[in-house]
Amino acid sequence: RRTAGRNGDTMAAAFYRLMSRCSRLSRTFSMARYHSRSPCRRWERVALGLGATLAAIPISQSESTSLTHEDLIKRAVSLVTDGANTFLSQTTLALIDALTEYTKAVHTLISLQRRYAGLVGHISEKEEEAIWQVIIEARVKMNMHREKYLSFEARWMAAVSLSEKAAEAAYQAGADSASVTAHTHIQMAQNQVEEIKQLALKAEAKLAQVQAKEIHGKRIEEAAVKAGNLPAKEEEMPEQYLRED
Repeated sequence: RRTAGRNGDTMAAAFYRLMSRCSRLSRTFSMARYHSRSPCRRWERVALGLGATLAAIPISQSESTSLTHEDLIKRAVSLVTDGANTFLSQTTLALIDALTEYTKAVHTLISLQRRYAGLVGHISEKEEEAIWQVIIEARVKMNMHREKYLSFEARWMAAVSLSEKAAEAAYQAGADSASVTAHTHIQMAQNQVEEIKQLALKAEAKLAQVQAKEIHGKRIEEAAVKAGNLPAKEEEMPEQYLRED
């Protein structure tokens, strides 16, 4: 019995030593495996992050293995044309609104000057000065709207140029659909702006006619005064001609 007990203790001690070695080997193997995988994972993240930064396209791991460089370039250039189209749309709307307000201001000034021309000779000096003050304010407002629309027009022209370059880039990249869409968008924007601009040009032409007629009427009046056919000013007439006898 003593011999059997000793043998059993010896076998148990050997078993515990073996299990301890296996546990240490397992921990060593796990740590080595972790360290060997960590750099690889970090590198994968850096590579995916770099690719996302360059392409600006969200790509999943399953897509990255199936998409070619040609596909990625087409997708990227489509984003470029989309952005250029949005920029063109916003500047077109801003320019159309500015042109519309400018045209309204021109028509307001035309109306005021026509009314003034019809009242000349029938109003006092004070009333004439008041009307001229309103006309001057309307002219200042018209010039402000003109400067505003010219500012938006410069941005709109830059947007058109950018869209044309984006359309060309899409064509070179083989993204025919994006290229055609960009060209169509440019054509529509140009047509809309041209239509509103023609209305503004017609208003400017009417204003020029009214101003020319006004200047011509003043010259005729001045010539008549110099010739003695008309009195210079009602206030300058002798007092005895103004009294009723």
